[in-house]
Amino acid sequence: MPQEEMLEVGRKKHHLYIGIPKETSYQEHRVALTPKAVALLVNNGHRVVIQRGAGVRSNFSDNDYSEAGAEVADIRKVFEADLILKIAPPTDKEIELIQHGQTLMTALQLNLQLKETLQKLMQKRVTAIAWDFIQDEDGIYPIVRTMSEIAGNTSILIAAECLSNMGEGMGLMFGGIAGVEPSEVVILGAGTVGEYAARAALGLGASVKVFDSSISRLRRLQDTVGQRVFTSVVEPTILAKCLKHADVAIGAIRSSRGRTPVIVTEEMVKDMKPGSVIVDVSIDRGGCFETSRVTDHDRPTYRSFDVVHYCVPNIASRVARTASIALSNIFSPIVLEMADMGGCKALVKQDPGFRHGVYLYQGTLTSELLGEVFEMPYKDIELLLAAF
Repeated sequence: MPQEEMLEVGRKKHHLYIGIPKETSYQEHRVALTPKAVALLVNNGHRVVIQRGAGVRSNFSDNDYSEAGAEVADIRKVFEADLILKIAPPTDKEIELIQHGQTLMTALQLNLQLKETLQKLMQKRVTAIAWDFIQDEDGIYPIVRTMSEIAGNTSILIAAECLSNMGEGMGLMFGGIAGVEPSEVVILGAGTVGEYAARAALGLGASVKVFDSSISRLRRLQDTVGQRVFTSVVEPTILAKCLKHADVAIGAIRSSRGRTPVIVTEEMVKDMKPGSVIVDVSIDRGGCFETSRVTDHDRPTYRSFDVVHYCVPNIASRVARTASIALSNIFSPIVLEMADMGGCKALVKQDPGFRHGVYLYQGTLTSELLGEVFEMPYKDIELLLAAF
């Protein structure tokens, strides 16, 4: 017998109102969306409001955004939007402007996040998403990985500058040429930062040695860089011996929870060559060198035991335009998917990777990590979604 045809029920597309404020955190030069990404969103029927001067430090002018279809306005107009896209966590002034029930997408920086900030957002029943905790379909953190790629590559360029006479180093050219011994580079950590630092160093002709506590990460790095490099587990005697001969040491150790462990002692640093260079990329979580202390882009280096230390936490802001484009390439598809799903709440329910980044859902704390850090009660987001 003839059967009636079953037609697909289409999802109701949601038009988003997106606000992009100017970053006010110290030496944060990135912007969440580039003019090209704004044009893509506007052409799909969405409204984008950006604060005046938000892209200037990434070399995107207000005129670029205006021509792309964005409204260029003051900060109060920006915070009238339903979805706020930011790089750094909100300041007290910005929290005052946040409206009840808004959606906020920013980084979750535990070293900057305050309990009072969290409580204020909870009072306003905000849904807050940490973009650095969003996962893709393979369980990878795409934004963290992209920023780590930038940090790994840039750390080698920084080390090359610090080794030169202009950087008050030994006057060495990073890498090597015919008849001249190549630079020796020790990389601590075989994650994404370590991998891309190794790629850049090998590309310049340096001799590279990589240390990590995980054999599987060391094996993966060997496979991905495409050539054999010296690898070793973190064994103090071997590490100290390699650091004695190193021209450059890159700290790329990451801890899944809490502070980065210190694996290079003061005594090891004392034994390094005079004028050698340490770039501690791990400084945003405390650093993996005992002699590391936080610096900034204005005064990025200092000497300890005649070794040049570079310990700027936000290396990606050194190349703000590249970093902004990389961030925008990830944010814009997420926003488009959010609209296709019917809004932020629908995407939270249907996309487990996006849901992994949620730490406040309509004012309720859902992050176990934040709950433990601040000793606050939290609820499983799966249970909250089932209740709503």
